[in-house]
Amino acid sequence: MIKIDGNNLSIKDIFNVARNNEKVSLTIQAKEKIATSHSWVQEIVQLEKPVYGINTGFGIFSNKQISPQDLKKLNRNLIISHAVGTGQDLPEEVVRAAMLIRANTLASGYSGVRVELVDNILKMLNQNVTPCIPSKGSLGSSGDLAPLSHLALVLTTDEQELEDESGWAIYKGKKTSGKNAMKAATIKRLKLEPKEGLAITNGATFSAALAALAIHQAEILINTAEVALAMSLEALLGVSAAFDERLHSIRRQNGQITVAARVRELTHGSTLLDTARRVQDVYSLRCAPQIQGPARDTLDFVRKIISQEINAVTDNPLLLGRGEAISGGNFHGEIIGMAMDFLKIALAEVAAISERRTYNLTDENMNGGLPPMLVDTHEAAGLNSGMMMPHYTAAALVLETQHMCTPDSIQSLPTSGGKEDHNANAMTAARHAYQIAKNCGHVIAIELYCAARALDLRFRENSKYKMGAGVGGAHRRIREIIPLQLEDALWGPEIEDVRKLVSEGLLVL
Repeated sequence: MIKIDGNNLSIKDIFNVARNNEKVSLTIQAKEKIATSHSWVQEIVQLEKPVYGINTGFGIFSNKQISPQDLKKLNRNLIISHAVGTGQDLPEEVVRAAMLIRANTLASGYSGVRVELVDNILKMLNQNVTPCIPSKGSLGSSGDLAPLSHLALVLTTDEQELEDESGWAIYKGKKTSGKNAMKAATIKRLKLEPKEGLAITNGATFSAALAALAIHQAEILINTAEVALAMSLEALLGVSAAFDERLHSIRRQNGQITVAARVRELTHGSTLLDTARRVQDVYSLRCAPQIQGPARDTLDFVRKIISQEINAVTDNPLLLGRGEAISGGNFHGEIIGMAMDFLKIALAEVAAISERRTYNLTDENMNGGLPPMLVDTHEAAGLNSGMMMPHYTAAALVLETQHMCTPDSIQSLPTSGGKEDHNANAMTAARHAYQIAKNCGHVIAIELYCAARALDLRFRENSKYKMGAGVGGAHRRIREIIPLQLEDALWGPEIEDVRKLVSEGLLVL
């Protein structure tokens, strides 16, 4: 059971709830803070003094005060008018991650909502009611307004409780109306009170969810890319001098030093390295620490940013004390957008250098005497295509990834009649980072698949060769589920099996 209080949520917690369905609850202290801030909202409502987000319109209509009798309608109108997302639904793990982050934000006790509202979000997580959220339509600035409004359609209701205004949700593997899903799970949908509509929807929460899951996957990928590098280095009879500890220590770059050290560890005991007696290797081998190392450093940076963001208070206005409702811009997702743009570039480079090593493994002019396209024998070339098409797929994914690396956070259009004149585009950046992570995982899987095959061909030509301890371990794990097939076969499902090993971190040794 993960207990949330607005301050201590981790990326690992998010993954465990989003992917592994771990249960969640509020701490007693969080409930007390939430209740206190809710009482402050009630006091403001009774004073009938205009306070943004509590008894006024929103965005361009912030100068319009709303009468007390219309406040419930104001909050419901916010939800139904803002639920205008489009595109394919987000994966369930992303929605679950966003629900947890939103609950954690509200648990900080600055938003003025009822404890019951936060508890309802957690009940939905614990009972696996997952709203269907369109993936597009958010600028990630005034919060992820459209996606969070689709979430609120399922979570909340009004006097009429119309089924066609309850959104959609997945419950027990089936898509149904939000009203039916909540009824089946015996979770009561709440009628919104003052401030609650804005509290649910204000904050770049889906952007943060995508970012957290992309970071979790990126850590696995960067570690696995070092295994792929070491395996390809041995398969290509690479030069070990490029990974000398002294060389890297005087560059003073932590990520580079770590990558080189990992390769030395993974290849320890190998008799394949240096046997070609080359002086230097191609950059994708020789400069891999200098290329994959910066990806490690970038990951460290963005992990810190997003770890802070998932525990941030991103609502507006914020209840900072009795009678103190301060309006600001904590909902703005610029920090997420920029961080995800950095991560996109890092993962794109990891994928790009991996594809280059696959190219070298399959090119007979570069692979140190192995058959072209890693077919069974030189004589089989032509009759068999070998690894020709897996490399095509890797190249296609790298090209798509490089296209998505154009910074999203620098793209802005004004909205809300110019009131919101600089938007973050954070959710687009986060969606692209999430997709790039998936692409990168497949590219690395193709390199590992090809490198494992290349090593098998090496051992056929010289049975006395010995792999390094780490490389040998990774090779065994691949061969445990995928026996070597020398002639052409249906490679796709086998590569998919390797991709699953990659995504689950099972090749990180």
